[in-house]
Amino acid sequence: MELREWKTILTPYEYAVEELKVKFKNIRKELRNNGEYSPIEFVTGRVKKISSIIAKAKKLDVHMDEIEEKIEDIAGLRIMCQFVEDIYSLVSLIKSRKDMSVVYEKDYIKNYKNSGYRSYHIIIKYPIQTAMGLKEILAEIQIRTLAMNFWGTIEHSLKYKYQQDIPEDIANRLRRAGDAAFLLDQEMSEIREEIMRAQVMFEMKSLTVKDILDSIRKLYILGETEKALDFQVRLDKINDIEDIKEIIMLRSEIDSILDKYDKN
Repeated sequence: MELREWKTILTPYEYAVEELKVKFKNIRKELRNNGEYSPIEFVTGRVKKISSIIAKAKKLDVHMDEIEEKIEDIAGLRIMCQFVEDIYSLVSLIKSRKDMSVVYEKDYIKNYKNSGYRSYHIIIKYPIQTAMGLKEILAEIQIRTLAMNFWGTIEHSLKYKYQQDIPEDIANRLRRAGDAAFLLDQEMSEIREEIMRAQVMFEMKSLTVKDILDSIRKLYILGETEKALDFQVRLDKINDIEDIKEIIMLRSEIDSILDKYDKN
């Protein structure tokens, strides 16, 4: 197959990866902007290299004419979560979406591999609009905790170094490390509610302070320099206070002043 043919095949997958990354990042952004907890920590994506596609096709005995229907991870997304519970929340969210459909899923958390590998894999069908029209492609979404991803990254590097045949002593250590990483996830789950409340509170405070600073700039623009300076001094005094009630009250006070200008 010539490079130009590969380009024609892979371009829709490149579009799909970029679109999906934006969509999941926007979910994260929207939830946080609304002062809610987001199960998504961060998102990465890639299109499989041509050499990797060819190698996998040979391994699976897939003819080159069948790669798009039989190789499911040409487009790949990886979504990191803080907690194991977040993974299952995200799986439910993906299943509820109308812009993609789940083909099948593999739960390598409840049914982890002998190597110690843990992750949740979802194969989706995703419609992508190209210059040639609508094309439905397969894509793989891997969902992991940060601890699972750290372990998975190390395992991937070792597989590359040893050409998939990791020495037994290192493989045993890797399995023990996988168990230790999952123990960390379990410990974090025990205090998940407390961590979530703290993070939501921090996010709310950050958004409120941003709103106040934006409002202070508006006061300067309106010529209310004295009031703007007064609010800036008051914000500086209370910004380090953990309880955000005073910060919210300050925002309401500034908003009431700006509302008068909006009505005039």
